Amino acid sequence: MSREMLRFTLTEPAAGVLLITMARPEKLNAMDQTWFHELRELMEGLGHGDGVRAAVLTGAGRAFSAGGDIDMFHDLDGQVSKVRPHLRLVYDAFHSVERCAVPVVAAVNGLAFGGGTELALACDIVLAGSSARFAFKEPTVGLTPGYGVVRGPQVMGRHWTRYLALTGRAIDADRARSAGLVQEVHPDESLLDQAVALAAEIAGNPPLAVQVGKAFINRDTGAGFNESVEATALLFGTGEHHDAVAAFRAERGR
Repeated sequence: MSREMLRFTLTEPAAGVLLITMARPEKLNAMDQTWFHELRELMEGLGHGDGVRAAVLTGAGRAFSAGGDIDMFHDLDGQVSKVRPHLRLVYDAFHSVERCAVPVVAAVNGLAFGGGTELALACDIVLAGSSARFAFKEPTVGLTPGYGVVRGPQVMGRHWTRYLALTGRAIDADRARSAGLVQEVHPDESLLDQAVALAAEIAGNPPLAVQVGKAFINRDTGAGFNESVEATALLFGTGEHHDAVAAFRAERGR
């Protein structure tokens, strides 16, 4: 945690609280290989003699995260030999949030698409700004949200997960709260303060009880990932996915 990070900035807004800000606003905090490696490293190190008792995760700029970097999808080129280890890295990064020794509160500001919604699913508590939008955009590029289809039914139930994972539609913060994905909705301007206050409240409780409570609730969260890796890896090799990525990049003039 002491080294400089490329995709995140770290601050301490309250005693025992670490604020983790995704710091790639020019790309809407899109997730690339560096992002996944740094998130996993960060989460695995928290709560081990560093004085951190709770964390808040948010995004810089107008998005929480727009999800996986589409250029990264292009570089994978549909090769299973590349896709399989990439997916395991993705799942390990999200799962590291669940395994983290301290609770992680998401402060979802703006867009949370694809991996952004999956990241929210991995967090222990989710607060959203009034302008937040959630979506699994993977089906629009010939994929499925591999982590989301495993974790979504446990958090939101099967019907809401199907609604999002099969349509690619976006829902607002109030609908996300009704789905069980979000616990509190706040005005955008007060979202971060509310998230830090909640994290500080958690940090003020006896730490061992908090850690044991989180660990017990999340004890079975690894089930289903291996099957999802294999199923999702196959989709990366389809013509539908290749065509959708090519069309997206052409629209951006890349």
